[in-house]
Amino acid sequence: MELGISTFVETTPDPQTGKIISHAQRLREVAEEIILADQVGLDVFGVGEHHREDFAASSPAVLLAAAAMQTKRIRLTSAVTVLSSDDPVRVYQDFATLDGLSNGRAEIMAGRGSFIESFPLFGYDLKDYDQLFDEKLDLLLALQKSEKVSWRGKHRPAIDNIGIYPRPVQEPLPIWIGSGGNQESVVRAGLLGLPLVLAIIGGSPLHFAPLVQLYWKAAEHAGHDLSKLKVASHSHGFVAEDTETAADKFFPSTQQVMNKLGRERGWGPYSRRAFDSARTLEGALYVGDPDTVAEKIIFLRKNVGITRFMLHCPVGSMPHEDVMRAIELFGTKVAPRVREEVARWEASQ
Repeated sequence: MELGISTFVETTPDPQTGKIISHAQRLREVAEEIILADQVGLDVFGVGEHHREDFAASSPAVLLAAAAMQTKRIRLTSAVTVLSSDDPVRVYQDFATLDGLSNGRAEIMAGRGSFIESFPLFGYDLKDYDQLFDEKLDLLLALQKSEKVSWRGKHRPAIDNIGIYPRPVQEPLPIWIGSGGNQESVVRAGLLGLPLVLAIIGGSPLHFAPLVQLYWKAAEHAGHDLSKLKVASHSHGFVAEDTETAADKFFPSTQQVMNKLGRERGWGPYSRRAFDSARTLEGALYVGDPDTVAEKIIFLRKNVGITRFMLHCPVGSMPHEDVMRAIELFGTKVAPRVREEVARWEASQ
């Protein structure tokens, strides 16, 4: 069972003071958070790509590279790379460079992305949303398989037997598929034999169990070695010394972000009642003291089949010291209990 942290490097207004920190400050804070996550023994840290004012990380590979030379064992991944609006060659080169700097700890998490700002920014038409992802994933996988590549598509100039450099330490460089729970994307990941990341940020995580089973069936049908595949969860959460403190600290920024996105996408207001409901054992929020959060992750492993859990922290802008303390507790208190219990449970199966 792998455990880690993910972030979108948000620079939203402080819900208490209204102050907005600079992109530069938040980027430096996240580099410190990655270093701490490595020091407390977490397995992976992910940085999401966005192209708007309230998110600072338009280039996850650069931010991850800033921490690569100051960390020793933690894996470093995008969460996600918006592949549809990027050039797969440049994505591969960036993460191969990160892989060299980290001595074999880079991963690419490829997805369509739930935000669309990058499409007009880089000159792509949203009507090609699905086709762009299919084509660019095809090219990215070709780059993963061979040093020299020949490839043709509709939305990018052809490549004729050209070498792609630098070469990564890991061969092949790990590529994950990020999904919000769409059956088609889950089946695609299974058929391609790629590890899968599910964004479980609402409703009951138990509803994702059939999707996980569908993924394994697709992978088995395609003849892939199931022992080499993984299924991850990306879920919002926060850890503090006691559960009520965790909830009271995490709610204001979460509500602010959810209400802003709700106004953009037509959702209703986000209430404390909805927040508290999602903190129950079968809810999608992993907020509480170390024992509470550990219990929920163990429940997720046993009932949904998740083999990697990524705690998305923070949601919105929270004090850096609170985020650092949450990472410390997650690595030193939550992770050991989860690993011990999951190992015991798997041995009994």
